[in-house]
Amino acid sequence: MLNRRQFLVCGAAATASATLAASPAEAAIHTRVERSVALHNTHTGESLKTVYWSAGHYEPGALRQINRILRDHYSGTIHQMDPRMIDLLFALQHRLGTKKPFEIVSGYRSPATNAMLAAMSDGVAQHSLHMEGKAVDIRLEGLSVRHLGRAARALRMGGVGQYPDSNFVHVDVGHVRYW
Repeated sequence: MLNRRQFLVCGAAATASATLAASPAEAAIHTRVERSVALHNTHTGESLKTVYWSAGHYEPGALRQINRILRDHYSGTIHQMDPRMIDLLFALQHRLGTKKPFEIVSGYRSPATNAMLAAMSDGVAQHSLHMEGKAVDIRLEGLSVRHLGRAARALRMGGVGQYPDSNFVHVDVGHVRYW
């Protein structure tokens, strides 16, 4: 049994260790009352700006809308995106200080679509995180791939790949790595 002082010390230590474990970007995400994201799918022409997190929880209706706009545009397959992926996009918009929508080049990819794209290009991973709803390829109007990639890398929230010839940046919530 802990006395009051021991309980408070343990609680403070747990809070401090959780804060230290989170990246500064993740810590900033968790201090927000609301989180919103603005997206424009370059293949379907659809746009969305929505509050996807408020009052301490993710908004199911907003997440469904996000899943739809990030669907596999080849097959129309909708897949649940990892909420951490949406948090990464929110953190990136916040870091860049913009309300402009991310232009979505690729969101979720079905295994069939990923296999087709991998057969056409060496730049598509056979076990892509796109197939798990954990990756998005983006661009932002008025911002170079280099600048967008640098901002994404600074978040340290996952993988970041820059593709200047194709004019997009890959971001994912896998291990922190860069290419």
